[in-house]
Amino acid sequence: MAQEQQVKESSYNSSCDAYFETIQNRKKLPHELQKSLTEAFARIPVSSFPEVPGGKVIEILADTTIADAVKILSACKILSAPVRNPDEGDTMNWRDRYLGIIGYSAIILWVLESSVGCLGALALGVTGPVAVTGLTVAAVGAAVAGVVATEKGFGKDAPTAASHLGEDFYKIILQEEPFKSTKVRSIQKSYRWVPFLPMSTDSSMLIVLLLLSKYRLRNVPVIEAGQPVVKNYITQSAVVHGHERCKGRDWFDIISACPYLTWDFHSCLAMSNDLILEAFKRMRDNQIGGLPVVEGPKNWIVGNVSIRDIRHLLLRPELFSNYWQLRVMDFMNTITASSEEAGKIKQPITCKLDSTLGSVIHSLACKSVHRIYVVNGNEDEVIGVITLRDVISCFIGKN
Repeated sequence: MAQEQQVKESSYNSSCDAYFETIQNRKKLPHELQKSLTEAFARIPVSSFPEVPGGKVIEILADTTIADAVKILSACKILSAPVRNPDEGDTMNWRDRYLGIIGYSAIILWVLESSVGCLGALALGVTGPVAVTGLTVAAVGAAVAGVVATEKGFGKDAPTAASHLGEDFYKIILQEEPFKSTKVRSIQKSYRWVPFLPMSTDSSMLIVLLLLSKYRLRNVPVIEAGQPVVKNYITQSAVVHGHERCKGRDWFDIISACPYLTWDFHSCLAMSNDLILEAFKRMRDNQIGGLPVVEGPKNWIVGNVSIRDIRHLLLRPELFSNYWQLRVMDFMNTITASSEEAGKIKQPITCKLDSTLGSVIHSLACKSVHRIYVVNGNEDEVIGVITLRDVISCFIGKN
């Protein structure tokens, strides 16, 4: 088990190094400007970053049931929270006080693995005719419906994302077994994908930016020196929104005027005549939350599908009686005709090949999305994608 964990960590670190090296090599920021920017972030303390709304980070006790944890996350309109160990009382050591972070991502993964049946396999990437009833339909459907708004981001701030999770998700989590009585403590370690790495208030923002970009963390807890309590939460989205608010400052205006890099993704797209189940499987295999839908030999973008859209298959089966044969375009058209959210789901956010970093940041922040597709010229040929992680990586250098 220890050896297996070491292999996973080594693979993770190698992946992070390769990603960061690629981003750094594709940057178009002048070297001296990049150096000055990195040095500036190294001097900015974490304490200068705005606090979470309300000024207090919500915590969840380890012996809280999953049902109550969902209620807390939902009521507070947040996606995750630190897990506090009630057995440690008033300890002054944060390592004893906190067991990690619990969020919809962990809960959803647990629901998927706890839900048995063919549809559970479908949600994890198995295609073909399936037939299930009862709890599995609602549990898996609701779980996958939440994936986009939470773990993969898929582009929403906490309040918006929470509103997209859906009534069925909460109903199953709150009312059925084993969901009803399972404690946070029992799933927190098994479904932890990233380490719990709080930064002190006197740490530099450079370290935080590295964690949010190179090391792929989606949030970084902040503690005060000598105190065991998490004081703040810094997210990828919050950082990019922070960059957007820097408009008008000389250094930002210089950087924002620079052209941006592009990110190739080749097979990470869906043709309009692909099976929709294959599109969902592709997202799962590549650990991404959305795909551009393209047509023609030049991959002209005509729409967008996200993993959250699978909820339409699972929760509205009356619309898709032959869903294992359904094509992507037919799927999008059906949703467009029957869903109030169709316009939001189907309109991909795009930028041109020569778009500036500033315009990319503006689109990501204003549209509250986690990715923007790069298109070539006037033909809307998809040639790349830019994520929050990519943008943050542009503001820091190797050393």
